[in-house]
Amino acid sequence: MMKKFVPVTKLLGTFAFSFWALVLHTTVPLIVLVMIELILLALCGSLSRNSKAVFSLCIFAAFLALVQLLGGGSLESAYVTGLRMLAMTVVFIILLTTTRLQDLTAALVKQIKIPYEYAFMFTAALRFVPDFLAESQTVQEAQACRGLSTKGNVFKKLKNYMSVIQPLMLKSLGRSETMALSLELRGFGSNEHSFMSNVRPKGIDYVVMAVLAACSILVVYMRLNGIV
Repeated sequence: MMKKFVPVTKLLGTFAFSFWALVLHTTVPLIVLVMIELILLALCGSLSRNSKAVFSLCIFAAFLALVQLLGGGSLESAYVTGLRMLAMTVVFIILLTTTRLQDLTAALVKQIKIPYEYAFMFTAALRFVPDFLAESQTVQEAQACRGLSTKGNVFKKLKNYMSVIQPLMLKSLGRSETMALSLELRGFGSNEHSFMSNVRPKGIDYVVMAVLAACSILVVYMRLNGIV
């Protein structure tokens, strides 16, 4: 379903959902917003594939809510903090699982008019997130085969985890140097760029953009009048 839209529509949708999450300040509307995002993720066929990521985000949202509560906030504000963070992150999972990064770069440059260097840095950072997580798991398994123990108190675990962080950082630095050399050989920094992807909005994209704008105006109106 989401794959029918061009990347700029998905980007605006991501920003709209994040904006709604910031504007809404009561529990029920935020729960509805999170449920809508989960339904969209399921309709994209990516919910089961990203179930671990969603579960991790739920745990982190609960942690933020607990910190808010222990910091002197009310129970309502704790719920709002956790749900707000969850709503603002799940929508980015939808964006990343339904959009090719090269199409996202093209949309940022051609439609939103962001300089190519900044658009490339943004999408390159997103590209390396799953690679970094996979390498982290690989290094942990390799160190466990060499007898690394993960038992003990928190301080001992942190000390032992340094043996994972060091090779992980060295591999990341090596990857960045390889990427920099590859970009230099391909003439990165030239003023001329061509994209194979057709990311121009179509009729349905303009309809969705209008709906997103109308919903944003409605959310702001309801917020100003104390409805949500």
